Amino acid sequence: MAAEIVEPPCLHMGGETLKVPLKLFAVNRERLCKQLKEDQCQEGAVVVLQGGEQQQRYCTDTDTVFRQESYFHWMFGVKEGDCYGALQVDTGKSILFFPRLPPEYAIWMGTIHPTDHFKKKYQVDEVHYTDEIAKVLESLKPSVLLTLHGLNTDSGHLSREARFDGIAKFTVDNKFLHPRIAECRVIKTPYEIELLRYTNRISSIAHKEVMRAVKPGMMEYELESLFQHICYSRGGCREVSYTCICGSGDNSAVLHYGHAGAPNDKLIREGDMCLFDMGGEYCCYASDITCSYPVNGKFTEDQKVIYNAVLKANRAVMAAVKPGVDWVEMHKLAERIELEELVKCGILHGDVEEMMKVNLGAIFMPHGLGHLMGCDVHDVGGYPEGVERPSAPSLKNLRTARQLKEGMCLTIEPGLYFIEAQLVKMLANPAQSCFVNQEVLDRFRAFGGVRIEDDIMVTATSCELLTDVPRTVEEIEAWMQKGVKVVA
Repeated sequence: MAAEIVEPPCLHMGGETLKVPLKLFAVNRERLCKQLKEDQCQEGAVVVLQGGEQQQRYCTDTDTVFRQESYFHWMFGVKEGDCYGALQVDTGKSILFFPRLPPEYAIWMGTIHPTDHFKKKYQVDEVHYTDEIAKVLESLKPSVLLTLHGLNTDSGHLSREARFDGIAKFTVDNKFLHPRIAECRVIKTPYEIELLRYTNRISSIAHKEVMRAVKPGMMEYELESLFQHICYSRGGCREVSYTCICGSGDNSAVLHYGHAGAPNDKLIREGDMCLFDMGGEYCCYASDITCSYPVNGKFTEDQKVIYNAVLKANRAVMAAVKPGVDWVEMHKLAERIELEELVKCGILHGDVEEMMKVNLGAIFMPHGLGHLMGCDVHDVGGYPEGVERPSAPSLKNLRTARQLKEGMCLTIEPGLYFIEAQLVKMLANPAQSCFVNQEVLDRFRAFGGVRIEDDIMVTATSCELLTDVPRTVEEIEAWMQKGVKVVA
């Protein structure tokens, strides 16, 4: 008789979606303990994290779809809200705390599981109720509780520090943990890399279906809807990593279009360039892909010139990426290539190095080249202690200024945009306007923008491209001419 195959415990959305081994989170906890010990963590310390809380819509009883707090997810992989977790640094012992649910929960929300259910589900050493936190932690006799308190350098917000009844009786250190757990999140394990490959594969499939489906006369939100449908129905991605950006025509020059005041609600017209920046999220790991192309699937000469300039910058950076490379220099490389291409097409004239000195590149690409990515689309660790944010106008919006390391996951997303507010500012500045061919620029003022965004993993010698979508003009035109594929 053949032996029964026992699969390792995993998180899974069923069907052919990726099975995420719980070993991913166990390894993360091991890495954190190792890092804390290496940095002379006090003996007897216990890490305490508070997970995300289930929220309602304002004053109503309508639940919002819960998504776990990222640090808590990184350590435990817990789907449910209102939980706590503890990690004994010396031993690696892991403990979860779940809310004690009222009997009525079984009527409205389903089975009330015992603590043993969650111990098996999440493969931790112990599970207790949240009203037992103080008692359980006291039994560990911790020398200090390490809580999470630190600045997210992308949002400017502070991480949420754990709070519970009885915490006042413990010695608490809220400074030691944050920089070390953030740095652990920067370098991805093989388990995390496989998960990021999956989110990219599903999002790439969805982008390709959108490319085949788009046509003049559609509303931008129809393509947003199609992308989300494919990510969820085929990949189990209930969430997207960020608000979908589906800009067409002049909206393609709005960097974070798609917000509540402009909810992808423009009619797409013949001749428009589309800039679709969308990424699915699976098991709280992100993807972030931008595709730019003409709605009718055929580039005009002007569209081809701008698109190829951005693609050249994208591929030059990708070819240069390896451990030890300075990300600031990568941004400058992209900026220099784009300015050279703008000179070739006649929009600009003069010496590119002189243009760099007056920050002309920031007029056409006001954002940074890319960012770290993982449990958050703009992942933590961009500016650790000792890494200063550049102050130059062309560099101040960089989301990191680090040297690259093996295991980092980043986006490479150069762009060229004709943003009216930026152009007006440039033309009013003699130091910049002296490089502009006004007549040629005017031809492009209603162009919109192009962004080409790929997700990469830094390897030992170069990088692995995670994104798989048509990129050259020829590839895009050939793909879009194949017509609409029926979406299951």
